[in-house]
Amino acid sequence: MTSIDAPASPSLPSGASPSAARSGTTPSAAARAAADAGPGPAVAPDELHGPVLAWFDRHARDLPWRRPEAGAWGVMVSEFMLQQTPVVRVLPVYEQWLARWPRPADLAAEPPGEAVRAWGRLGYPRRALRLHAAAVAIRDRHRGEVPSDHGQLLALPGIGEYTAAAVASFAFGQRHAVLDTNVRRVLARAASGVQYPPNATTAAERRLARALLPDDEGTAARWAAASMELGALVCTAKNEDCARCPITDRCAWLLSGKPAHDGPPRRGQTYAGTDRQVRGRLLAVLRDAPGPVPQSALDAVWDEPVQRGRALDGLVSDGLVEPLDGGRYRLPLT
Repeated sequence: MTSIDAPASPSLPSGASPSAARSGTTPSAAARAAADAGPGPAVAPDELHGPVLAWFDRHARDLPWRRPEAGAWGVMVSEFMLQQTPVVRVLPVYEQWLARWPRPADLAAEPPGEAVRAWGRLGYPRRALRLHAAAVAIRDRHRGEVPSDHGQLLALPGIGEYTAAAVASFAFGQRHAVLDTNVRRVLARAASGVQYPPNATTAAERRLARALLPDDEGTAARWAAASMELGALVCTAKNEDCARCPITDRCAWLLSGKPAHDGPPRRGQTYAGTDRQVRGRLLAVLRDAPGPVPQSALDAVWDEPVQRGRALDGLVSDGLVEPLDGGRYRLPLT
């Protein structure tokens, strides 16, 4: 997941201790995974776990989806909302969403357009449709309960490898490699010695993440949340705060002098003047209207007709807008 801020993951029970350094000749699961991954990380997994987990215990943010009462549905909702969206923008929408739809069946009973309306200005509104579709599937296939099985999560509409791993890990305490942008950046710097990870997640990154997972399930789930939080608050994309980092004495990138990124240019995010901005303005009109709106109401929000028409066609194609007779439009009912 490419995110502007941390997909701030739930904290997990601290009963399990980090994997300790092992004696003898029997390799740990993490060591075996590192061997399978090819060239191993520049730092031993056990050297990272303890300091990062201890830091997380002291500095993790208190966020609603991290609290026990959030449950698996609250975790899933947060994961959908936090994709490419800062925590500060998600918080009010998340609270309103869970107050209105505290269970998947509650959301599934509403038209998908209501999910789009409640999504507000979080951006990337197709996530609202996907979350609604997932809620319908949870109601119909799993008796209204978010499944704990990773494969069943992955089979839900709108859920990819990252979200399935995140929900299984953060909601159910399972052992999965949870790779969002923040985690990928921490691992790239601490274990691989480079400033930034590749633009798209690679098989080598997945092998590295699995190699660095603690053996114990509960500890692995806490590690996933802790490494994500470290990337959000300390090991940030710009102006990283190495003085606050718990692993400065073993970070491969820092120890090598923080060499500058020499890979492909990093993708930037633009918004002003793009089709995304036009789509957002068109959707804002429909969200604020109690019923269908005429074409003229949509025409008023963007002067350039070709771009406006392209954006509206895209919204219709994506299922976010329904065209009606007489040149009227509404949020989807089915």
